[in-house]
Amino acid sequence: MKTSLPSRRTFVQLLAMLAAGGQALWQTRDIHAALETAKDSGPGSAPWPKMTYRTLGRTGYNASRLVFGCGAALSRQPLDDLLERAFEAGINVFDVGTSRYYNAAERNMRRFVGRHRDDIFLISKAMTGIDAEPDEDISVSDARKAAKTWSALMDESLSELGTEHVDAYYQMGANNPHLVRSEEMHEAFLAARQAGKVSHYGVSTHENAASVLEAATETGWFSLAMIAVTPAGWYDWKSRNILDGTPDLKAIRPLLDRARAAGIGLVGMKAGRLLAGRGWLGRGNPSAFDRHYTDKLREARLSDFQRSYAYVLENGLDVVNADMQSYATLKENFAAAATAEQYVA
Repeated sequence: MKTSLPSRRTFVQLLAMLAAGGQALWQTRDIHAALETAKDSGPGSAPWPKMTYRTLGRTGYNASRLVFGCGAALSRQPLDDLLERAFEAGINVFDVGTSRYYNAAERNMRRFVGRHRDDIFLISKAMTGIDAEPDEDISVSDARKAAKTWSALMDESLSELGTEHVDAYYQMGANNPHLVRSEEMHEAFLAARQAGKVSHYGVSTHENAASVLEAATETGWFSLAMIAVTPAGWYDWKSRNILDGTPDLKAIRPLLDRARAAGIGLVGMKAGRLLAGRGWLGRGNPSAFDRHYTDKLREARLSDFQRSYAYVLENGLDVVNADMQSYATLKENFAAAATAEQYVA
């Protein structure tokens, strides 16, 4: 029986796969990372596009248009292989959050942070502990309590991450404009910055987001705002749906432009959340945003999620934060962020 030998070209490709896989194994000590990297280097694999970057508000940081959202992804286990692949491909902004909400996510990110602290823009966040309605006035006493809680959680975050400094720390789950404007909260940030713990003040909001962003813009204190917004308009955390009566993203654009003019870098989140549905509570709606897209975007060879990311990135947002728990999702989201400007006129 005659045994066919691989061609020289195939042999070279196999060597390249082995080399890429071996390097990944050496870097991460993770066989899964090695196998995925080798597979991605093999014949017939689609190449990763080159990441694109935007200056992130007054931070001045040249940020990848895709932010790796580490909170949910790392809440139960480390994913060093995935983080390393993202970093290697060009993602340089990583967002996580307090262990009071994301369990062990910060701790599970510790080794990655230790290897790349000087090469990434690191964001974490914490709530204030104040249970107030969106339009409720905040007393000075409550504002002081909020500032104390937030500051203590920042210290916990630094300890969990194994670092003395994060690039930005958000007021997490903000829904009350009075607390966003709070002098007590701002003074807590300034004290942390003076101590070398943090460089930039941020806010993260997915409820009453328009009012929160207006407040952050008016203060002139904030460098970053992470907002839950979709092609169809504001995403509402309570209903897990598009906010009732919201204007669409193009109508929201003037507010986004004012925030950017005030030095705020805009980070999108939940851009495609409606497409996924709510698990056992119901299936998603893959055509939820189609009416907002141009023919060029609708006809592009993109998934529904990729279209939503591309659209928000080219209609007012600087970067988009995505929860990525698998290699396939990372590559899909990466391609959408890196090539967004090609599909949206």
